[in-house]
Amino acid sequence: MKNDMLAMILAGGQGTRLGKITKTIAKPAVPFGGRYRIIDFTLSNCANSRIGNVGVVTQYQPLTLNRHIGNGASWGLDGIDTGVTILQPFSSSEGSKWFAGTAHAIYQNIDYINDINPQYILILSGDHIYKMDYGEMLETHQKNNASLTIAVIEVPTEEASRFGIMNIDENDRIIEFEEKPENPKSNLASMGIYIFNWERLKNILINSYNKEDNMLDFGQHVIPFYLNSAENVFVHRFEGYWKDVGTIDSLWQSNMDFISPDNELNMRDKGWRVFGKNTISPPHFLTKTASVSHSLIVDGCFVSGKVENSILSSDVQVKENAVIKDSFIMPGAVIGKGAYINRAIVGEHAIIGTDAVIDGTDEIAVVGYSEVIGVKIDEN
Repeated sequence: MKNDMLAMILAGGQGTRLGKITKTIAKPAVPFGGRYRIIDFTLSNCANSRIGNVGVVTQYQPLTLNRHIGNGASWGLDGIDTGVTILQPFSSSEGSKWFAGTAHAIYQNIDYINDINPQYILILSGDHIYKMDYGEMLETHQKNNASLTIAVIEVPTEEASRFGIMNIDENDRIIEFEEKPENPKSNLASMGIYIFNWERLKNILINSYNKEDNMLDFGQHVIPFYLNSAENVFVHRFEGYWKDVGTIDSLWQSNMDFISPDNELNMRDKGWRVFGKNTISPPHFLTKTASVSHSLIVDGCFVSGKVENSILSSDVQVKENAVIKDSFIMPGAVIGKGAYINRAIVGEHAIIGTDAVIDGTDEIAVVGYSEVIGVKIDEN
């Protein structure tokens, strides 16, 4: 395991753009792909990259996320020299210590990081779907003698204005950072993945807060400071599937990508497995009237209706004559007899009543956690 680099996963975001889906849980804890939660991909990347120590910074609605991660055993991070530590805001005589931004979250956890004493600190987001070898990024960082390295991915030019864009020279050194520019000069989008030399970052943060010139956010404050200070700041180019699932559209699309025959994630790759917390469920059961095509049906499901190009997570029930098309159904949901679900995300333990219609033809339809729709008074 690489003990010279500590990974810090920022997993405390509220995820307001996901609306009902994150009303009661943090965005990284949202189910994905039938068997996983979003944070499983980042944790699995850490395990596969042989990073032994991982701090997970939580804040908003952390209980589900904390239970899911536990001691890191599901990702093999519970060994003698490895560990996952849940880092939550704390209170002191100074009052509330809620994290006010990404960089502030790191500043508030300096004691934890110093206890690990890494040479490098890897800053990660807990709400992206991708596979990445962070060891290769560290090699780029070391080769360039960098103070900060930022992972970037090429995005379509017409979409570049939605991202933080890195403008570079011929040596991949960053010369300018533009946050969601109206007229982007390049299409190299920041992935929100950073490697810092820890001693340098620590001194910058401490000096900033001592002067009450607080650096709250990496994108708004820390990266511009590094560039203005002529630090060695370089990009690490990533090629492959990467999706920020911070909106309903992107969450739905990434789940549809997941079951596509052309899925770039290649979940069958035993050399880079994505691990998740195993739940014990009986095998899924398809009745004689069931019809399933181009779909993922996870263990514990009971299906008596028609399912096309959809994902059914564990313990989902689809009753007689129900139709589900192009949809993602989260664990424990019940789809009643004759219901019609199209281009939708249905939250955990939601109940869709008999003959109810959830149609997302014009805009992805969303049913919240434990939400009940179309259940008549005389129904049980």
